[in-house]
Amino acid sequence: MENQKNARSGSRKILWGVIALIAAAAVLLGIYFAFAPKGSAGEKTITVDVVMLDGSETTTTITTGEEYLRGALEQENMIAGDESEYGLFVTTVNGVTADDSKEQWWCFTKGGESLATGVDSTPIADGDAFEITLTEGY
Repeated sequence: MENQKNARSGSRKILWGVIALIAAAAVLLGIYFAFAPKGSAGEKTITVDVVMLDGSETTTTITTGEEYLRGALEQENMIAGDESEYGLFVTTVNGVTADDSKEQWWCFTKGGESLATGVDSTPIADGDAFEITLTEGY
């Protein structure tokens, strides 16, 4: 009899723990969506510098109504890649595909600072300047 009471008590503790965990996750998710970067509506003009391994650069000026970087870059057919649960993993920029066997990857920066978000969730505003640099070595 005592063992059954202890088993029920333990099950309740586990149940309340799971409920508390779900509630905490819901609160954190709500905070994320409340404070996540948001794109601005309306037409805007941005510049994108693509820097190759040899240091050569190509600058593209994009006028767009898109709110996020991915949409603006796809509008100009500048990027391609692989979809993942985190969004687009960019493997190709301006027709140049990073060579994974050489540890190459595309580094996205804004004003020289690394982006904290992927292309799917990087908001753009009028006058923004982005850099996409082919980088070698992990």
